[in-house]
Amino acid sequence: MNNKEKVYNYPTKHKEGFIQSEIDIFLTEYQNINIDKFNKALIGVTCIDKENEIIFYRCDIIKALYYSIET
Repeated sequence: MNNKEKVYNYPTKHKEGFIQSEIDIFLTEYQNINIDKFNKALIGVTCIDKENEIIFYRCDIIKALYYSIET
């Protein structure tokens, strides 16, 4: 399964995307990720505030993954 499929098939609390605790768990699947680059890639993205939780869109998580995975 590629990164896009992993992100879109990952079970999240909200259909719109990931809350921070879900991102933290999801990223444990990646051994070669630079967390600082991942977090920088999410600066300034559009989020949703729902039920007092910040939700990151799945498409932004995919972009952050591509930016931060080191080979």
